[in-house]
Amino acid sequence: MMRTGNSGFSATGLRRLREVLARHVESGRIPGLVALVSRGGETHVEAIGTMRHDGGPPMRRDTIFRMASTSKPVSIAAAMVLLDECRLRLDDPVEPWLPELADRRVLKRIDGPLDDTVPARRPITVRDVLTSTFGLGMDMTVLGTPIMGAIFEQGLTPNLPEPMPEPDEWMRRLGTLPLMHQPGERWQYQISSDLVGVLVARVTGQSFETFLRERIFDPLGMKDTGFHVPADRIDRLPTLYAPDPKTGEFHVWDEAEGGRWSRPPAFQGGGGGLVSTADDYHAYFRMLLNGGMHGKERSCPGPPSS
Repeated sequence: MMRTGNSGFSATGLRRLREVLARHVESGRIPGLVALVSRGGETHVEAIGTMRHDGGPPMRRDTIFRMASTSKPVSIAAAMVLLDECRLRLDDPVEPWLPELADRRVLKRIDGPLDDTVPARRPITVRDVLTSTFGLGMDMTVLGTPIMGAIFEQGLTPNLPEPMPEPDEWMRRLGTLPLMHQPGERWQYQISSDLVGVLVARVTGQSFETFLRERIFDPLGMKDTGFHVPADRIDRLPTLYAPDPKTGEFHVWDEAEGGRWSRPPAFQGGGGGLVSTADDYHAYFRMLLNGGMHGKERSCPGPPSS
């Protein structure tokens, strides 16, 4: 347990927090965890359990985690910076940067054949991409349909163990598919978040990670956040497990050494590709709570003034 400051947290509350967290580890459902609570200028951190189900090193405050979908709010900040600088505008079509999405066709029925389509009523805009309403995404209510089958077959989602292709190839594949819904019509999960990264890279002429590092990570001191774990830090990355849905038995889904995050990926996925630590993630959300400010520096657009 680590703590800074002498006020702001009650001893009883912290004890209850630790008891609740410890029960999850003691139950065997997870091998370990790191939790951070912040109030004002004070921070309390709990590191409980180990990095593997069969033991291994203890969890530490600086353990590096695969952030999965909690990558999304961090990644969107890059696009917000470009909006703030007027390098992107919400209602501009994305075609100048993403020509693969020009002249879209839309399925007549979401469960219909891929060639039974109508023209999109309007171009896809920056707003559509940032609000996950550009017309294509993950929809678990229509698994088994031709369009969902095509999304998986084309490798458009971050399904382990197969990596996603490099961005230009990913965009080429995306551009071969019809939309599931008209642009702006319905929110859909995942694909828009990965598309944001490609959009940022093409607008800036930098890799998505380079832009994030220069404009978000480095200014906030997020030194352990990125799209892979360097060799000199790989011992801080736990094994990733997935439970068998029938037996509940845990199977290794990704090892640290030699695993997916042990080397730079071909596709820097804003929807689920980041790794980070509790302290790095805390730095990002403190910046948001401070209206985009980190100390005296502005790291991200804040809320509009009244």
